[in-house]
Amino acid sequence: MKARIDAIINREQAEYLENLHPANEGLLAEMEAYAAEHGVPIADREVALFLEITARAIQARRVLECGMAIGYSVIHLARAMAADGLVITIDPSDEMIKAAEGYLSRAGLRDQVRIERGKALEVIPRLSETFDLIFLDAVKEEYRGYLDLALPKLRANGVVICDNLLWGGQVAGEIRSPDQKSSTEALREFNQYFVNHPQLRAQVLPVGDGLGYGVKKT
Repeated sequence: MKARIDAIINREQAEYLENLHPANEGLLAEMEAYAAEHGVPIADREVALFLEITARAIQARRVLECGMAIGYSVIHLARAMAADGLVITIDPSDEMIKAAEGYLSRAGLRDQVRIERGKALEVIPRLSETFDLIFLDAVKEEYRGYLDLALPKLRANGVVICDNLLWGGQVAGEIRSPDQKSSTEALREFNQYFVNHPQLRAQVLPVGDGLGYGVKKT
């Protein structure tokens, strides 16, 4: 949970939950520091751990991620998978791809990750794999498009996870600044679409900045 002013639960509770787990060390701590210094959006620590737990629980072998950044969540996903597992992750930025490749190599996971350079709405249609888990964490206004394109490629009983669905609490309250209007309104619409999707059994959880969790119906 975010132990910050925009925590989506009581701040005291958020701080308690944040402190249950010891701080990361080594490479992950370095990545968190880099993201904070350079303003790179990465998954909250508890969201990354949730991804890792889920991938391990469902024994995922093929995972699709939209929005790689520096590869923080990719590392959590890949290390939960068997040696023959594969994470396919999408990002349009050469700078992010270069940084992620360095971190993934240092983590010993580069061979388990295929990086697709480009915009997710353009990349997803050309993917031929069937996935066990899909993680959406890119342009908020495009979430519905990502889901519509990726869901046919998700196996029955596969899992969809979507980050930032509460958007600092703005989806349920006031929009704090004009530059947040488009993304907030898009997420409000997406949340309704997601939890009522006929192919999913889905919910929004108060984890991180709001985590959508859905299972594809058989």
